[in-house]
Amino acid sequence: MPLTSPPNFPPLAIGPLHLPSSLILAPLAGYSDLPFRLLCREFGAALCVSEMVSCHGLIFDQQKTHELLLTVPEERPFTVQLFGSDPEIMARATAIVTELPVDLIDINMGCPVRKVVKKGCGAALMKEPGRAEAIIRAVCAHSTLPVTVKFRSGWNNEHIIAPAFASMAENAGAAAVVVHGRTWAQGFGGKADWGVIRAVKNTVSIPVIGNGDVLTRADGLAMLAATGCDGVMVGRGALANPWLFGPDDRPISLAGRIPLIQRYLQLAQRFLPLPKVLFKVKNQTAKLLTGVSGAARMRQALYACDRIEEIVAVLLAQQATEEG
Repeated sequence: MPLTSPPNFPPLAIGPLHLPSSLILAPLAGYSDLPFRLLCREFGAALCVSEMVSCHGLIFDQQKTHELLLTVPEERPFTVQLFGSDPEIMARATAIVTELPVDLIDINMGCPVRKVVKKGCGAALMKEPGRAEAIIRAVCAHSTLPVTVKFRSGWNNEHIIAPAFASMAENAGAAAVVVHGRTWAQGFGGKADWGVIRAVKNTVSIPVIGNGDVLTRADGLAMLAATGCDGVMVGRGALANPWLFGPDDRPISLAGRIPLIQRYLQLAQRFLPLPKVLFKVKNQTAKLLTGVSGAARMRQALYACDRIEEIVAVLLAQQATEEG
């Protein structure tokens, strides 16, 4: 009998944390800053995860690292993702995070970026399950918060180890696991193997959150149905389509998208050190125009802008032209 998609995303419990929905924003280095996380929360994301936070940056009190921890009460619940390769340093960083307004700690064991992997962090830990287990145990021992672990299907197609890795994480104290259905070798290319997510779900008793190739709300529901996973984490798909966290499809017209874009720009003005990061704001705004008629022309115009107000003016001028 073919599987049918559930009508909605069910509630999700991760340890003592109870979420009304199981649709979550993934950690996205360079993108999941406070304005974008708040935008996704307002549109329906049940939980958002910080950008990757270096354990070394925390214990050595680096300003840029602490900036990644910026949050506000309306974002709660909030997850911080830590990365590192030394159990002792990860434990010390965990103790620092636990004192902050944070509800959950995630350990990054899946980042494929070479500069991260070369330091023994991220996906490199899938090649060292003993060290990975020591890190999970150390983090769990130094926090009262639930701890999750995010990892990939394996190092390459010949080494698909996600089910065994998930079982190790569960035994080490993880409250849930997040499984990206790609290998390290795939990076962000190719197709995510949802079958691996299903295999993990069949192996462990803790919640399993699936990740990979979710670009729309319908994709997320399809993942739930195909894998039996307990939750869905959306990464790059959310950058151009934060609307997927809500019940309605992404608007086709510019007029339909402008309210969300204006809200994002308001949040950026409130929380980001403009104009230092204006290019970042323009880059995210450009992603929100994906698929709109005349998007290429608007992107060219907004990249020439020097202020948020100019970006808004470009969008409103284009809307007026279309409606005139």
